[in-house]
Amino acid sequence: MTDFQLAALLISLAALFGYLNHRLLRLPQTIGVMSLALIASLALLLFGAAGGAESGVLSALQGLFRQVDLRHLVLDVLLGFLLFAGALHVNLDDLLDRRLAITSFATVSLLTCTALVGTATFLLLPILGLPLGFLYCLLFGALISPTDPVAVLGVMRRAGAPRSLEAKVIGESLFNDGLGVVIFLTLLSLAPVHQEAAAAHAGAGVGGVALFLLREAGGGLAFGLAAGALGYLVLRTLDDHRLEVLITLALAAGGYALAAALHLSAPLAMVVIGLLIGNHGRHLAMSKATREHLDTFWELVDEILNAVLFLLIGLELLLLPLPGPWSVAGLAAALLAVPVVLASRWVGIGLPVSLLRLAGRAFSPRAVRVITWAGLRGGISVALALSLPSGEERALLLLMTYVVVVFSILVQGLTLGRVIRNAAG
Repeated sequence: MTDFQLAALLISLAALFGYLNHRLLRLPQTIGVMSLALIASLALLLFGAAGGAESGVLSALQGLFRQVDLRHLVLDVLLGFLLFAGALHVNLDDLLDRRLAITSFATVSLLTCTALVGTATFLLLPILGLPLGFLYCLLFGALISPTDPVAVLGVMRRAGAPRSLEAKVIGESLFNDGLGVVIFLTLLSLAPVHQEAAAAHAGAGVGGVALFLLREAGGGLAFGLAAGALGYLVLRTLDDHRLEVLITLALAAGGYALAAALHLSAPLAMVVIGLLIGNHGRHLAMSKATREHLDTFWELVDEILNAVLFLLIGLELLLLPLPGPWSVAGLAAALLAVPVVLASRWVGIGLPVSLLRLAGRAFSPRAVRVITWAGLRGGISVALALSLPSGEERALLLLMTYVVVVFSILVQGLTLGRVIRNAAG
């Protein structure tokens, strides 16, 4: 099957599941598409396990969907557009007013959660007969700790959250995502497959790691500021909504590709560019007609790409490496990972909130509980898990990641509104 045929199939499935969700489930669109994809995947797996013609159909579909490089598709193609589209509609003043909380959540909470998840995984897996190296456990902590802005943005806007809470959670998800990818890549560079590469990394030391983090994260932020400012200046010279929308598309696609080619944090660059164009660019460089066309275009891009992404998350179940001597213990480890990740996030959020309260910052009494539950994981975590070197460690961590992501989207995503209302009451 050609790339175009495969893309046509995915878009058609996303449209079909979207229609079925609209008519039957009436869940939020992305959650509904993923739910139906999961149901279809489970049905295919069950029928395939029964043998006969169904197993041949399952094998054919598995071979087909293996052509989709989800890691490449999410990290190198979809993420830039989704981050730009999300940041485009975020109020920059709201983020700046809560910059201390957002910065704390995106750094202190992220690092704390990464360390806690990694340590707990390292201590608990041997009980299930699945000992795993500490570095791999830290890699799991790094890929599962960042909240997914793609998942968070849609859910928070439907949950009826207070403006202050919404700004903190969305701001955290926009920035900790880029930093989380940098931390994951840093740790991954310390776990090379070949011994020769290990020797090359051995001399890097703390200074080398710190320099890598500074270059990726700091460079991504600086690049985003420069590209966003350039885009703003160009937009000020125009009054043609067709050309202006095209320029924003070029900023998202070209900016992401160039930042990645320069080995800077492209996700952080997209967030900064989107915030600048969506705020200063929107109010000072665009006419009313341009703003309307810009919003319509990027809302459509966001909806279409989200539908395809969440469809792929559901279909990924067909490709999980379930068979093996560790499969039962692996399923137990995956289920155990859910409370471990939630507990680690609760501690990671509670620490900076307590410190900020001591400094006089206002938080509602149940803020930690709500922000913990609002920490959704999504396709980025799955894509990072797929980046791990092949082997049993990768298979186990991919299964754990997938279960946490599905629980996060289906359970946390669908109950977040109720949690927020209960906290307000």
